[in-house]
Amino acid sequence: MGFDSIIGADKARKTTVFDLMDSLSSNESGLSTSEAKARLKQYGPNEILEKKINPFIKFLGYFWGTIPWMIEAAAVLSALLSRWDDFAIIFLLLLMNGVVGFWQEHKADNAIELLKERLAPTARVKRDGQWKGIPSRELVPGDIVRVRLGDIVPADIKLIEGDFLEVDESSLTGESLPTEKKVSEVAFSGSIVRQGEMTALVFATGMRTYFGRTAKLVELAKTRSHFQKAVVKIGDYLIILALVLVTLIFIITTLRHESFLQTLQFALVLVVAAIPAALPAVLSVTMAVGAMELTKKEAIVSRLEAIEEIAGMDVLCSDKTGTITKNAITVAEVVPFEGFTEKDVLLFGALASREEDGDLIDIAIIKKSKKDQVETARYKSSKFKPFDPVSKRTVAEIEGHQGSFSAAKGAPQAILSLVGNSTARTSVDREVETFASKGYRAMGVAGTDSEGAWHYMGLIALQDPPREDSAETINTAQSLGVRIKMITGDHVAIAKEIAKMVGLGTNIRPATDFVDKPDKEATDIIEKADGFAQVFPEHKFKIVDLLQARGHIVGMTGDGVNDAPALKKADVGIAVSGATDAARSAAAIVLTRKGLSVVIDAIKESRKIFQRMNSYAIYRIAETIRVLFFITLSIIIFNFYPVTAIMIVLLALLNDFAIMSIAYDRAESALKPSRWDMTAVLGMATFLGMVGTIASFILFFIGMNFLHLSRDVLQSMMYLKLSVAGHFLIFITRTNSHFWSYRPSNILLAAVLGTQTVATIIAVYGLLISPIGWGLALFVWAYSMASFVLTDLAKVYLFKRLGREVDILGREVEVIENHVEKI
Repeated sequence: MGFDSIIGADKARKTTVFDLMDSLSSNESGLSTSEAKARLKQYGPNEILEKKINPFIKFLGYFWGTIPWMIEAAAVLSALLSRWDDFAIIFLLLLMNGVVGFWQEHKADNAIELLKERLAPTARVKRDGQWKGIPSRELVPGDIVRVRLGDIVPADIKLIEGDFLEVDESSLTGESLPTEKKVSEVAFSGSIVRQGEMTALVFATGMRTYFGRTAKLVELAKTRSHFQKAVVKIGDYLIILALVLVTLIFIITTLRHESFLQTLQFALVLVVAAIPAALPAVLSVTMAVGAMELTKKEAIVSRLEAIEEIAGMDVLCSDKTGTITKNAITVAEVVPFEGFTEKDVLLFGALASREEDGDLIDIAIIKKSKKDQVETARYKSSKFKPFDPVSKRTVAEIEGHQGSFSAAKGAPQAILSLVGNSTARTSVDREVETFASKGYRAMGVAGTDSEGAWHYMGLIALQDPPREDSAETINTAQSLGVRIKMITGDHVAIAKEIAKMVGLGTNIRPATDFVDKPDKEATDIIEKADGFAQVFPEHKFKIVDLLQARGHIVGMTGDGVNDAPALKKADVGIAVSGATDAARSAAAIVLTRKGLSVVIDAIKESRKIFQRMNSYAIYRIAETIRVLFFITLSIIIFNFYPVTAIMIVLLALLNDFAIMSIAYDRAESALKPSRWDMTAVLGMATFLGMVGTIASFILFFIGMNFLHLSRDVLQSMMYLKLSVAGHFLIFITRTNSHFWSYRPSNILLAAVLGTQTVATIIAVYGLLISPIGWGLALFVWAYSMASFVLTDLAKVYLFKRLGREVDILGREVEVIENHVEKI
C-alpha cells in the first residue's frame, strides 16, 4: 500500500495534499472496492473500541453486594445449624439470582448493541470513482469523503477541495466557538460541521485518530430516569420496613429466650424475601424488550430511560416539512420578473443547485429544468457555497462560453438582501403572499450580469403536500392527550394553509410574537398557539424551555445540526427520518420512517412499557407488605412461625423466576400521558397488601381452629396460600378494571401457572416441607381464588365509591365529566 502505518495528525498538517495522497496510495477518484476491503482487513473498522468486561467476572459480580451477602450469610448460618436442606435451597436461590440476573442483563446488553447498530452513522465516500453512502465504520485511510453541514466528521481528514468548513471541536478541545477550516487543513473525527461543505482525504481511522488516541476509555455513567429512581426508592422503603419488623421480631424472640442463631437465620431469609432482588433485572429487561418493540415500529430509542419521558409527553412540537408533509418537493410554478423568462429563472436556479448532495429542493429544481429542456451542460461550476441556516441561500460561481458569472437561490428575503436596493421588492412580497395562500413555498433566484451586478430574476414555487395520514394521526394524538404544535421556518400563510389541511387549529404565530416578550406572556402565547412560523433553531429552544417551566413534558422533532440544542433540551428529542448525524446524536429517539404516525406508535408503545413497570412496582410493594405483616404479627400475637425459612426461600425463588415474564406481558396503552404518582401507587399497594394480610389470617384461623391442623401441616398450607395468592396478585395490579377485562400474555400466564404447579406439588408431596395432600391443596386453591376475586371486586368498588377511576399507572382520569378536553 505504500505506507507502514496510519499517518498522525502532526504529519498530516505539514504534508501537502498531493504528497499525503501519494503516501496513502490514493487519488481523486478514491479507492477501488477491492483495495478498500484489503485496507479494512489490515487496519480494522473505523470505531473506538469499548472496554468489554469478561463475562465470567460479570457473572461473579452477581454474588457481591448487599443482597447476595445477606443470602450468603443465611446459607452459612444454615450450615452452622446443620440444616443442610435449608442450605441447599438457599444456595440454589443465590445461584438462581445470579444466573437469572446475568442472563437478563446479557439480553438487555444485546438489545442495546442492536440499537447502536441501527443508529450507526454513515459517510459519503468515493469508491471506484462513484459517490456512495457507506457505514462510517467501513472507512479506511486513503478514502475520499465529503462532509457537509450537520455531519459528524467520521475520521481524521485532510481537506482537499471546497470553500470552507466551520467545525465545532468542543467535544475534543473544549473550545466552545466553531473553528474555520480551509483546503489543506485537518479536521478531526468526532467534531461537528456547523457550516460549509468540503471534500477530504481520510488519513487516520478508529483508535489511530486524534480522538481515539487521546480519549480515555471511560465507561459512560448510565443516567437513571425519574421512574427508575422512584422504584429504587421503593426498594429502599421495603428494606427499611423489613428491618424494622425484623428488629421487632428479634426483641420479642429475645424476651422469649429463643435460639439466637435460628432467629438470625430466619430474619436474614425474611429480609432477603422482602428485598426486590429481581428489581434491576426486571427494570433492564422491560426497558430493553420495550426498546426492541419500538424498533419494530421504526422508532429507535438511543437512551432506554427516555421511554418513560415518551410515555408522559403531553406536548409535541413537530416540524412541518417531512413530518406533517411528505417532503416530496416539486416545482409548482415559476414566476419570472421583468426582463427574464421562466427558462432564465430555471437555468440560474439549476446552476445554484448540486444534484449529488441529495438536497430535495436542488433535485426538484434540476428535475424541472431538465423537463423544460433548459440547457445547463455547457456551464461549469468553479465554486459552490452550500446552503447554511444563517445566509439561507446557495451561491455558485459559473464558467460559461460568454465568461464567468454567479447564480444564487434561497429564501426570497435572503435573495433580496443579496441583490440590495431592488425594485423587485414589491413583486416579491406580492408573489410570496400568493404562493403562501396556496400552501406553496417561494424560492428566490438571482444572477449577476457581465459587470458583476446582482439582479432578482424571479421566484420558483415549491409544493410539499401533507402526508395522507397526517390529519388522522394528529386527531389520534389529541385523543391520547398529546397536543401537536406545528413548527416551520416557512411563511405564516403557508403554515396556516397546511394546518387547515391536516385539521390543526389555525392559531399560527410568527416567532416574533413571543421572542422579545416577558417569560409569562411568551409562555401564554406559546401554550395557546397551534403552531409557529418563520422559526429559527434558537426559537425552538425557547419554546421548549418555556413549556417545560409550565410543567409540560415536551417532545421536539428536528433534523438539522442547529436543532441539536433544542433536541437535547426537550424531554423527548426526536430526530426525524433523514436527520443529520448531529441531530441523531442529540435525540432520545430516532425515527427511521417518515411521518408523524411513527411518533404516535412510539407514544402508545412507551405507555405500555410504563404500565408494565408500574404493575411490577405495585405488585412488589403489596406482596412485601402482605408477607412481612402476616409473618411478623403471627410471631408477635400467636408466638407461631406461620412459615419456615425454607418456605420463604421457595417463595422468593419461584417469585423471581415468574415475575421476569412481566416484561413480555400484554398491556393497554393509556389514553392520557402516563406520569409517576407515588401516592396513587403506594395507596393501591397498601390496600392490596392489607387485604392480603387479612385473607391470610382468616385461612390461618380456619386451619388452626376448624381443621385442627398440626403445626407442620399448617405451615405448609400457609406456604401454598402465600405462594398462590401472591403470584395471582399480578393479575389484579396489571389493570385498574376487573382482572378479566384485559387478558394477560401467554408468557405471563404460563409462568404464573407453571410456578404455582411446582409450589402445589412441593406442598402436596412434602418436598422439603411437610405434605398436605391433594384435598387440602385444592381447598387452598379454592380459598385463594375466592379471595382473589373478592379483592379484585373490592378494588373496583372502592374506586367507584370515590367517584373516579384512580389509574394505577400513576395518573387520575376523571370519569364523571370532561371525557374529552377541548384543546
